Amino acid sequence: MLRIKKLDIFVLKSFTLLFAGTFFICLFIFMMQFLWKYVDELVGKGLELDILAQFFILSALTLIPLSLPLAILLAALMTFGNFGERYELLSMKAAGIPLLRIMRPIALLCIILGLTSFYFQNVIGPKAQKQLWTLLVSMKQKSPEVDIPERVFYSDIEGYNIYVNKKDRETGILKDVLIYNFSDGFENARIIWAEEGKLELTADKKHLYLHLYNGELFENLKSQNIDSKNVPYRRETFSEKHTLIDFDAEFNMVDGSFLNRRSDIKNMKEITATIDSLTAYTDSVGRAMHDEIMSSTYKTTELSKADSTKIIEQNLLSINTDSIYRSLSSDEKLKTLSATERRMSSLSSDWSMKSFVTQDNDKSIRSHKSDWHKKITLSFACVFFFFIGAPLGAIIRKGGLGMPVVISVLIFILYYIIDSGATRVAKSGEMNIILGTWMSSLVLAPMGVFLTYKSNKDSVVFNIDVYKAFFRKIFGLRQSRHIFRKEVIIYSPEYKKVYEDLESICNECESYASTHKLLGPPNYYKIFTNHTHDDHIKDISIQIESVVEELSNSKDPVILNKLNNYPFLFIKAHKSVSDKIWLNIILGIIFPAGIIIWFNIWRHRVTLDKDLKVIVKTSRDIQERIKNNILQ
Repeated sequence: MLRIKKLDIFVLKSFTLLFAGTFFICLFIFMMQFLWKYVDELVGKGLELDILAQFFILSALTLIPLSLPLAILLAALMTFGNFGERYELLSMKAAGIPLLRIMRPIALLCIILGLTSFYFQNVIGPKAQKQLWTLLVSMKQKSPEVDIPERVFYSDIEGYNIYVNKKDRETGILKDVLIYNFSDGFENARIIWAEEGKLELTADKKHLYLHLYNGELFENLKSQNIDSKNVPYRRETFSEKHTLIDFDAEFNMVDGSFLNRRSDIKNMKEITATIDSLTAYTDSVGRAMHDEIMSSTYKTTELSKADSTKIIEQNLLSINTDSIYRSLSSDEKLKTLSATERRMSSLSSDWSMKSFVTQDNDKSIRSHKSDWHKKITLSFACVFFFFIGAPLGAIIRKGGLGMPVVISVLIFILYYIIDSGATRVAKSGEMNIILGTWMSSLVLAPMGVFLTYKSNKDSVVFNIDVYKAFFRKIFGLRQSRHIFRKEVIIYSPEYKKVYEDLESICNECESYASTHKLLGPPNYYKIFTNHTHDDHIKDISIQIESVVEELSNSKDPVILNKLNNYPFLFIKAHKSVSDKIWLNIILGIIFPAGIIIWFNIWRHRVTLDKDLKVIVKTSRDIQERIKNNILQ
């Protein structure tokens, strides 16, 4: 039986409060981005509030599965970042509670959220998506509100262009009105000018009632004689004129049956059935095309296909087409080439048409398969985004809306780029559809496993000093010493003992340099069959660090300055690459990796020779300083 403890309640409470806020923020951002795509086509339509409310509700329902992973990632980062920043995570670990145990209640909640996301995508999402697209098409087709601006040609009324010089906002009177009427075609265009006018909407909202005063009408009359170069026109002067213009201002919902081919408005069961029917249809079309091509090309009506194919192969082997072509006359050659060209052009067009039909069906099948898998990948993203966000928050130990938001957005952008790019390539047929749809999960899920493992082991994943030390080791770079005079010195150095230690260091350095001949090329075989450290250099390094630690308590500025000349020694870089002998052997066999590593080790040997000389010179200088100014 699952026991809920106070720790679980505390962790869940901290996460759910943040998740509720981040979810609505993410949903709002995605809704604004979705609205921004269609704002130009929806503004100025005079839509009712219930239509707009329906649009926002449907768009929110379709965007919930996309908002959940980002909200979980951000909430997990902020939750565990707050735990680390307030030392609550440290207290839990000090009490013997591992990180995975702390994450367990939220992980179970994220699994439930993933199942909820799947339910939305498979049950609610398809219905909402169909209603949303139907509503969008209906909103696009709705006629805009009649709001004619001043000194601008208004063309939102179909078949009309209206120009108004001045408009009285209070009375609705239009001054100096110019109307171009192309409703009957350009050949019967009518141009109307009036000093004043007024435009009203009829009670049934199906027509516009136009009142014009003191103006003129010019109308082209289509000529009955096609060859006539002159087109008559009619001119009319009026003091008052009234006319009706067809204009449907009502909102009419279109029939959404035209959306049935879309794959995003179907659940997984419907997608599977559609894939089966499309595959069967494509196979039948392909077989019909094959039979048609074979019968029309090779005339296999009286003979069986096997017999006709055998006869054709024998004829092709026995007939020399080049010799036949050379035996033809010039006119016959021209006729043959022309007939062949026409035949090839006809076949090319026929094949292009057949290819278009099959490619369209294949594209539809790939789109349905992608959307089938997409319902699972978005649900799975809710789980592995948590296992990315929670350990990251535990590692960086930063809460609030600063660093977590930046990291979350970067990770989600990476996920979105991989997902959209790979899915697009898969739908084009250039990649396996399953691999393309799951590519983002295959890339980011291992990241979640790695971060969870490292965070559970308290590894320093984001410790910059660790990476600096790694690259310094690879490229042979070392830190410089920075030793300054201490303000408070408790123990003074034992200079006599230090003098003797320096003498021992100098002797060992000179002995090592003379016996190992570091400037010469190293033995290739010994490099890649050796996996031990250089204990002699290790002892010298330990003695140097001991002397430096002892003399750092000195008050003599010259000695302190000399200590900064001592280099940090690498105790292995000049001997081999790895502690594992099998890895060394493999690297030695691989070409050119072995040659590059051999030259790099030689470079480290030359560097070590220089370091030993620097150590000897620095030690002698310090000995001279101690002998002349301190021991006397």
